[in-house]
Amino acid sequence: MEDFNFCLELNDDQWAREYIDHDRQIARAIVFDDEGFFYFMRAVRDDDFGKATIIETSGGGVEKGEDLQAAVCRELKEELGAEVEIICKIGVVNDFYNLIHRHNINNYFLCKAVAFGEKNLMPDEIEKFHLSTLKLNFDDAVEEYKKRAETKLGKLICRRELPVLLKAREILNQNAQ
Repeated sequence: MEDFNFCLELNDDQWAREYIDHDRQIARAIVFDDEGFFYFMRAVRDDDFGKATIIETSGGGVEKGEDLQAAVCRELKEELGAEVEIICKIGVVNDFYNLIHRHNINNYFLCKAVAFGEKNLMPDEIEKFHLSTLKLNFDDAVEEYKKRAETKLGKLICRRELPVLLKAREILNQNAQ
């Protein structure tokens, strides 16, 4: 599997940093299908981060003893109900959530959806975050990220994910030639 070594380092400029006390390894994916659609998660939040409707790639924390590829496949199955083929690793985005004192190590993969089935969302994902799936073309996805960057959390997520989405589009265009 090719690794594009895309790397981005971002600081949280929305909340003051008091201290960072933990790192979180995260596996995330830009998921696309044969028809040119991309799949994301929409969350409607009202928590310590404030009220916000956000768009975010599917993914989550890597469990103990799990490798990144297994984690991203598990997360995509749980959140999107998607079976995927991992095309490549896009790279890593390091960012911070100062509000919860966390350093995020986001490992991004480009994945092609091969089938969809049942989702297996956690109770918090349903009741607290109201997760739902967004199926968007590329231009609509870019616009949705920009629209959702009106809140503090939305800004952090947009700065992290929009460059990865643009890199994914570049990779897909290169592979199409």
